[in-house]
Amino acid sequence: MNPIQDAELQMTRRHFFGRCSCGIGVAALSSLLDPRAFAALADPAAHTGPHFAPKAKRIIYLFMSGGPSQLDLFDWKPKLESVHGTDLPDSVRMGQRLTGMTSGQAKFPMAQSRFKFGQRGQSGAWVSDLLPHVANIADELCFLKTVNTEAINHDPAITYIQTGSQQPGRPSVGAWLSYGLGSENKDLPGFIVMTSRSDMNRPAQALFDRLWGSGFLPSEYQGVKFRSGSDPVLYLSNPPGIDADTRRRMLNGIAQLNEVQSAAYQDPEIDTRIAQYEMAFRMQTSVPELTDTADEPETTFSLYGEQSRRPGTYAYNCLMARRLAERGVRFIQLFHRDWDQHGNLPKDITLNCGD
Repeated sequence: MNPIQDAELQMTRRHFFGRCSCGIGVAALSSLLDPRAFAALADPAAHTGPHFAPKAKRIIYLFMSGGPSQLDLFDWKPKLESVHGTDLPDSVRMGQRLTGMTSGQAKFPMAQSRFKFGQRGQSGAWVSDLLPHVANIADELCFLKTVNTEAINHDPAITYIQTGSQQPGRPSVGAWLSYGLGSENKDLPGFIVMTSRSDMNRPAQALFDRLWGSGFLPSEYQGVKFRSGSDPVLYLSNPPGIDADTRRRMLNGIAQLNEVQSAAYQDPEIDTRIAQYEMAFRMQTSVPELTDTADEPETTFSLYGEQSRRPGTYAYNCLMARRLAERGVRFIQLFHRDWDQHGNLPKDITLNCGD
């Protein structure tokens, strides 16, 4: 038995998705974006394309972990006013299991929202007073009120929203889009993630890297997490005594060794390693330019609030998301935690969402 030959014959899920550019990975993404794609393969005349020309070029996904319920934001339930304080009927609960936090409760009283709602814009969309800026642009928004999950705990529900499964291990939505669409900017990743908190001294719902992971797709498609501070990406800067030319020669040598391994084992993760080393080298120039906000006019900071000058805040991350979008990054995801316990918006959110 030759262990080297045995290793060469093995095919992992990563290999299958990474090497087969026309394989099941493309088919899966096609089915997510447009189920009619498979009908078009069988009968090209059956596929007529979208009913309107697409306009979206990039996505900024704001995920408010632990934020106010939709019942306090834009999903007004007037019936709750008349049943406030009464116990949740069995016809609604339908025997659903209890969480650890509620297992000791004898009753499950229903509660109406404590906030006032009003119909906004010409569409008449119901938006609460908690979202005054959103209320002003209600006609520019699409409210989805049909999304639901059977998950009753935070982490499985968040995992489901980001990956389509309550069980960890599936690719995140950003990884799928990065895999299917690639990047417009060769000097920045196609999928970038930033996290923020209002108060570092209070506990908040944990966020795990799998929420922006690549699952069984090659890891080059996972989200690249930007940190706050002067070094957004760890180990991006050259260590003392190493200049750019030395770094370039070192990467060339490592790439040659990795290419030998890639030819021998056909492992897509080796190709990912080569690509990520090269991306890191290019980001040494692109990231400092990105985070230098000296070129931003005062009018921009007035839109995003004074906190946008302070790295690590939600407002600052929103400004960075705008700068990333301007530079061709297709998918930017902002996770914000530790909302005010009384249901109010974080104090650093004063940005104009209409841009």
